[in-house]
Amino acid sequence: MDFSFLHENGLEHLPAFIKSLGIGLLIGLERERSPAAKAGLRTFALVALFGTISGLLSDATHSPWILFAGFMIVGFMTVSAYLRESEGDPGTTTVAAIVMCYGLGALVWYGYATLAVMLAITTTILLYYKSELRGITQSLTRRDLISMLQLSVLTFIILPILPDRNFGPYNAINPHQIWLMVVLVSGISFSGYVALRIVGERYGAPLLGLLGGLVSSTATTLAYARNHRENGKIKQLAVVVILLANLMVLPRLAVECSVVSPSILPMILPILGSGLIFGLASAAYSYRALLEKSAQVVPQIGNPAELRAALGFGLLYAIVLFASAWISDLAGSSGMYAVAMLSGLTDVDAITLSSLRLLALGKLHDMEAATSISIALLSNIGFKLGLVFFIGGRDLGWRCAGGMMAVSAGVILALAIMHHV
Repeated sequence: MDFSFLHENGLEHLPAFIKSLGIGLLIGLERERSPAAKAGLRTFALVALFGTISGLLSDATHSPWILFAGFMIVGFMTVSAYLRESEGDPGTTTVAAIVMCYGLGALVWYGYATLAVMLAITTTILLYYKSELRGITQSLTRRDLISMLQLSVLTFIILPILPDRNFGPYNAINPHQIWLMVVLVSGISFSGYVALRIVGERYGAPLLGLLGGLVSSTATTLAYARNHRENGKIKQLAVVVILLANLMVLPRLAVECSVVSPSILPMILPILGSGLIFGLASAAYSYRALLEKSAQVVPQIGNPAELRAALGFGLLYAIVLFASAWISDLAGSSGMYAVAMLSGLTDVDAITLSSLRLLALGKLHDMEAATSISIALLSNIGFKLGLVFFIGGRDLGWRCAGGMMAVSAGVILALAIMHHV
């Protein structure tokens, strides 16, 4: 069949205009439901089509000014309409959305249809979740925002200028690699911190435990042990949150390993997965016993992205890295395991990243690195269980012991199997 008539009439461009129409209708559909918006389905659809038409004319005449003029016309007409009819808020969100819609229509013409659709969906999501996004900003304090800016500076300004070279004895100290690990751990922790501040008390014990563990399992354990001592009615809640917070250490370590040294995943994932399965079974049993009347208590945890916290972890990581290289050189793998046991008492991330760094340098084998991480994890679990007994009391300690020992049993069992494979 001859379709040449399509090219003769310019209809070969029809798919581009159909895509633009769909983009405009998608964004316009969301704006249509907003009482404050003075532009809806028809306006956004027409603006998107106008953007594609402007792109076509600009391309055909080889004049970029047509596209720019269309942009100015859309912006001027939209702002004028809102200023003329609005006595209060001029509705800047809808104005920005209309201008964005014009730009997306132009993107479609220039061959970026997939990107335009993705941006249209993102724009619609931002428009729809207005109240939720406003709640996020209100839940974060000024100090949190400062910490976020600090993390951005440390990530995108300081990290690129640090030398990516090995220094010192054993070539163990690499400023760029050390700070990269600081950014990785701080970023993971800060994500959990923001999520915890957003959800607050609304979503119950499981989410509090998971997010608290993502920020700091030690701080969450301490917080709920202390809360239990002050209020014995939240005993079962404290057990569930503490167990889940400590379980989050396992996927957290898996993420760190996958980012820093993916080659170790076949060795470490069975160990972490076994501990997770054993621990989840115990946590599920404890959760079933959780009374509905138990109060939800949000742990008071400091912002992990603060400059002092980031610098502190960087210093700890550098010390553990150097000590691991030094002692493993003097005493072999047994010395490395001793360092793992001691450093794991307070921070399992530092020894994990140190082991992965030594693995990359060829100073450790896969099994030795996995064993070091496992020993640090077991040491960390034992230390936090001791804190629960000491701060929260014997009753809470024994209730948490089963779940935490289940995690340890899973890790030990998998580690023993991996050693004999």
